[in-house]
Amino acid sequence: MNGNGANGVTDTQPRVTVGVQYLKDLSFESPNAPMSFNEMETRPEIGIDLNVEARPLQENHFEVVLHVTARAKRSETVLFLVELSYGAVVSVPPLPDEFRSRVIGSEVPKLLFPFARSIIANAVRDGGFPPFLIDPIDFDALFERAAAAQADEQKQEADGQPMREKGGAD
Repeated sequence: MNGNGANGVTDTQPRVTVGVQYLKDLSFESPNAPMSFNEMETRPEIGIDLNVEARPLQENHFEVVLHVTARAKRSETVLFLVELSYGAVVSVPPLPDEFRSRVIGSEVPKLLFPFARSIIANAVRDGGFPPFLIDPIDFDALFERAAAAQADEQKQEADGQPMREKGGAD
């Protein structure tokens, strides 16, 4: 093939390439087993935390890591806790900063998420629980919120206003 797309048009769009994907860290805990299996008919409370971390490696190459923590509890009893860091080394073509940030902060996590979701489902199943399938994540919305929070923080710094603590309640 000579670079022609499906419709015969030459494909000259810059491409993001994933060089390698890898499991960076995985932890599964079921601290109250086997007692936690006694009441399986009652739905547990589920909590999910998600974070995307990116760092430059060399020119146009970045490590992007998707951190996911999933926990299930019934009342105050922890049924399971899964912590996963799933990463990739990606090559991003030269782009303006705003586009590169979006690619790294939203598009790459979209590529990693199905693999992370599968690893978590299997770990929970292997821990004796029904597979835990995380609902699809809107990485575009997460990116927009993070960008807005960062812009707010920078504006407050520039205005000399004290910054609020991250994660604190208003």
